Amino acid sequence: MKTILFSLMLICTLVISCNSQNNTNNNMEEIKSPHYSNTDTNQVVVPNAEWKNLLSTEVYHVAREKGTERPYTSKFESSKEIGTYYCAVCGNPLFKSDTKFESGCGWPSFYQPLTKSSIIYTPDNTHGMKRTEVQCGRCHSHLGHVFNDGPLPTGLRYCINGVVLDFKKADEAKKRYDDKH
Repeated sequence: MKTILFSLMLICTLVISCNSQNNTNNNMEEIKSPHYSNTDTNQVVVPNAEWKNLLSTEVYHVAREKGTERPYTSKFESSKEIGTYYCAVCGNPLFKSDTKFESGCGWPSFYQPLTKSSIIYTPDNTHGMKRTEVQCGRCHSHLGHVFNDGPLPTGLRYCINGVVLDFKKADEAKKRYDDKH
Protein backbone atom coordinates (compact mmCIF):
# COMPACT_ATOMS: atom_id res chain seq x y z
CA MET A 1 0.00 0.00 0.00
CA LYS A 2 2.82 2.41 0.89
CA THR A 3 4.53 1.64 -2.44
CA ILE A 4 1.36 2.44 -4.40
CA LEU A 5 0.83 5.67 -2.46
CA PHE A 6 4.47 6.69 -2.98
CA SER A 7 4.20 5.91 -6.72
CA LEU A 8 1.04 8.02 -7.04
CA MET A 9 2.68 10.92 -5.21
CA LEU A 10 5.74 10.66 -7.47
CA ILE A 11 3.57 10.65 -10.63
CA CYS A 12 1.60 13.69 -9.38
CA THR A 13 4.84 15.56 -8.62
CA LEU A 14 6.19 14.80 -12.11
CA VAL A 15 2.96 15.90 -13.80
CA ILE A 16 2.87 19.17 -11.83
CA SER A 17 6.54 19.79 -12.59
CA CYS A 18 6.05 19.18 -16.33
CA ASN A 19 3.00 21.43 -16.42
CA SER A 20 4.80 24.29 -14.71
CA GLN A 21 7.74 23.92 -17.12
CA ASN A 22 5.36 24.01 -20.09
CA ASN A 23 3.69 27.14 -18.73
CA THR A 24 7.07 28.81 -18.29
CA ASN A 25 8.10 27.90 -21.83
CA ASN A 26 4.86 29.32 -23.19
CA ASN A 27 6.08 32.82 -22.30
CA MET A 28 6.77 35.01 -25.36
CA GLU A 29 9.97 36.33 -23.74
CA GLU A 30 11.50 32.86 -23.86
CA ILE A 31 10.12 31.38 -27.08
CA LYS A 32 9.54 33.51 -30.14
CA SER A 33 7.46 32.57 -33.12
CA PRO A 34 9.37 31.76 -36.34
CA HIS A 35 7.62 34.87 -37.71
CA TYR A 36 9.16 37.11 -35.02
CA SER A 37 11.63 39.73 -36.27
CA ASN A 38 12.50 43.25 -35.14
CA THR A 39 13.85 44.12 -38.60
CA ASP A 40 11.68 42.34 -41.19
CA THR A 41 9.01 44.68 -42.56
CA ASN A 42 7.21 42.11 -44.74
CA GLN A 43 3.59 41.43 -43.89
CA VAL A 44 2.98 38.30 -41.82
CA VAL A 45 -0.08 36.39 -42.98
CA VAL A 46 -0.58 33.30 -40.87
CA PRO A 47 -3.84 31.41 -40.23
CA ASN A 48 -5.18 31.69 -36.67
CA ALA A 49 -4.83 27.91 -36.31
CA GLU A 50 -1.05 28.29 -36.65
CA TRP A 51 -0.96 31.32 -34.30
CA LYS A 52 -2.86 29.26 -31.74
CA ASN A 53 -0.04 26.70 -31.75
CA LEU A 54 2.69 29.36 -31.54
CA LEU A 55 1.34 31.84 -28.97
CA SER A 56 0.53 31.52 -25.31
CA THR A 57 -3.18 31.29 -24.52
CA GLU A 58 -3.21 34.82 -23.10
CA VAL A 59 -1.38 36.39 -26.07
CA TYR A 60 -3.54 34.48 -28.55
CA HIS A 61 -6.75 35.61 -26.84
CA VAL A 62 -5.81 39.30 -27.00
CA ALA A 63 -3.95 39.34 -30.32
CA ARG A 64 -6.12 37.07 -32.44
CA GLU A 65 -9.50 37.05 -30.65
CA LYS A 66 -9.47 40.79 -29.84
CA GLY A 67 -9.53 40.15 -26.12
CA THR A 68 -8.49 42.52 -23.33
CA GLU A 69 -6.20 41.84 -20.42
CA ARG A 70 -7.34 42.92 -16.97
CA PRO A 71 -6.37 46.53 -16.13
CA TYR A 72 -3.31 47.14 -13.94
CA THR A 73 -1.91 43.65 -14.62
CA SER A 74 0.71 44.49 -17.26
CA LYS A 75 4.34 44.72 -16.21
CA PHE A 76 4.64 47.57 -18.74
CA GLU A 77 1.80 49.70 -17.33
CA SER A 78 4.05 51.61 -14.94
CA SER A 79 7.46 50.84 -16.48
CA LYS A 80 9.81 53.78 -16.96
CA GLU A 81 12.62 51.91 -18.72
CA ILE A 82 14.10 53.43 -21.88
CA GLY A 83 13.84 51.43 -25.08
CA THR A 84 11.44 50.24 -27.75
CA TYR A 85 8.14 48.36 -27.52
CA TYR A 86 7.53 45.69 -30.15
CA CYS A 87 4.60 43.49 -31.13
CA ALA A 88 4.99 40.32 -29.04
CA VAL A 89 3.47 38.30 -31.89
CA CYS A 90 5.71 39.31 -34.82
CA GLY A 91 8.39 41.67 -33.44
CA ASN A 92 7.23 44.75 -35.36
CA PRO A 93 8.53 47.97 -33.71
CA LEU A 94 5.51 49.86 -32.34
CA PHE A 95 6.41 52.59 -29.82
CA LYS A 96 9.45 54.32 -28.32
CA SER A 97 9.43 54.54 -24.54
CA ASP A 98 9.66 58.35 -24.66
CA THR A 99 6.10 58.44 -26.08
CA LYS A 100 4.75 56.42 -23.13
CA PHE A 101 2.85 58.30 -20.44
CA GLU A 102 0.91 57.63 -17.26
CA SER A 103 -2.75 57.82 -18.25
CA GLY A 104 -4.25 56.12 -15.19
CA CYS A 105 -6.39 53.86 -17.42
CA GLY A 106 -4.72 50.61 -16.27
CA TRP A 107 -2.96 49.75 -19.54
CA PRO A 108 0.30 50.99 -21.07
CA SER A 109 -0.45 54.24 -22.90
CA PHE A 110 1.47 55.99 -25.66
CA TYR A 111 0.78 59.21 -27.55
CA GLN A 112 2.46 58.29 -30.86
CA PRO A 113 3.46 55.14 -32.75
CA LEU A 114 7.04 54.71 -33.91
CA THR A 115 6.12 55.08 -37.60
CA LYS A 116 2.93 55.54 -39.60
CA SER A 117 3.16 51.93 -40.77
CA SER A 118 3.66 50.51 -37.25
CA ILE A 119 -0.08 50.60 -36.57
CA ILE A 120 -3.23 50.15 -38.64
CA TYR A 121 -6.59 51.53 -37.62
CA THR A 122 -9.97 49.82 -37.90
CA PRO A 123 -13.43 50.86 -36.72
CA ASP A 124 -14.68 48.98 -33.66
CA ASN A 125 -18.38 49.28 -32.92
CA THR A 126 -18.60 46.40 -30.45
CA HIS A 127 -20.13 46.62 -26.98
CA GLY A 128 -22.36 49.53 -28.07
CA MET A 129 -19.37 51.89 -28.44
CA LYS A 130 -17.72 53.64 -31.38
CA ARG A 131 -13.97 53.22 -31.01
CA THR A 132 -10.91 52.90 -33.17
CA GLU A 133 -9.06 49.63 -32.82
CA VAL A 134 -5.30 49.59 -33.35
CA GLN A 135 -3.61 46.56 -34.84
CA CYS A 136 -0.01 45.70 -35.58
CA GLY A 137 0.88 47.00 -39.02
CA ARG A 138 2.81 43.83 -39.83
CA CYS A 139 0.73 40.87 -38.52
CA HIS A 140 -2.62 42.60 -37.89
CA SER A 141 -2.78 41.43 -34.28
CA HIS A 142 -5.15 43.33 -32.01
CA LEU A 143 -3.18 45.68 -29.74
CA GLY A 144 -5.85 47.89 -28.17
CA HIS A 145 -7.59 51.17 -29.03
CA VAL A 146 -6.72 54.80 -29.67
CA PHE A 147 -8.62 57.68 -28.04
CA ASN A 148 -8.59 61.47 -28.48
CA ASP A 149 -7.78 62.25 -24.83
CA GLY A 150 -3.98 62.03 -24.80
CA PRO A 151 -1.29 64.63 -24.18
CA LEU A 152 0.34 66.98 -26.66
CA PRO A 153 1.81 66.93 -29.22
CA THR A 154 -0.72 64.45 -30.72
CA GLY A 155 -3.63 64.57 -28.28
CA LEU A 156 -3.93 60.79 -28.73
CA ARG A 157 -3.87 57.95 -26.21
CA TYR A 158 -2.95 54.55 -27.59
CA CYS A 159 -4.29 52.24 -24.88
CA ILE A 160 -2.40 48.98 -25.46
CA ASN A 161 -2.70 45.53 -23.91
CA GLY A 162 0.68 44.86 -22.32
CA VAL A 163 0.49 41.13 -23.00
CA VAL A 164 0.92 41.81 -26.74
CA LEU A 165 3.98 43.99 -26.15
CA ASP A 166 7.60 42.97 -26.11
CA PHE A 167 10.26 45.40 -24.83
CA LYS A 168 13.94 45.83 -25.48
CA LYS A 169 16.03 48.24 -23.45
CA ALA A 170 17.90 50.87 -25.43
CA ASP A 171 21.38 49.61 -24.39
CA GLU A 172 20.49 46.00 -25.36
CA ALA A 173 19.51 47.12 -28.85
CA LYS A 174 22.67 49.22 -29.20
CA LYS A 175 24.87 46.32 -28.05
CA ARG A 176 23.25 43.95 -30.61
CA TYR A 177 23.81 46.57 -33.32
CA ASP A 178 27.43 47.13 -32.30
CA ASP A 179 28.08 43.36 -32.18
CA LYS A 180 26.87 42.97 -35.79
CA HIS A 181 28.96 45.86 -37.16
